[in-house]
Amino acid sequence: MASSQEFVEFVAEQLAGAGDITYRKMFGEYGIYCDGTFFACVCDNQFFVKITEPGKEFMPDGETAPPYEGARPYFLIDDLDDTEFLKELTRITCAALPVPKPKKKGRK
Repeated sequence: MASSQEFVEFVAEQLAGAGDITYRKMFGEYGIYCDGTFFACVCDNQFFVKITEPGKEFMPDGETAPPYEGARPYFLIDDLDDTEFLKELTRITCAALPVPKPKKKGRK
């Protein structure tokens, strides 16, 4: 079951203030970005955040699950009402991830 646009917009609204939050449709689901860094996804109307060492320290008992079959586990975030928690997890996760490399321009 694909995620709804409304759910993705709700997640993005809950993360507002953590940085420049954007999302992109990917394979029928959605990738979530903060300041250009992919850090989470929405699959089947569930919110998943990449697992990092600082993220594990921030939520040591966090539930994990793969967002889709064959994927590495991510944190599965069920409580989307605690915006301060969500924003802090976003900041911690993105700070631990490598900065995306700029895309090369194609030749014409």
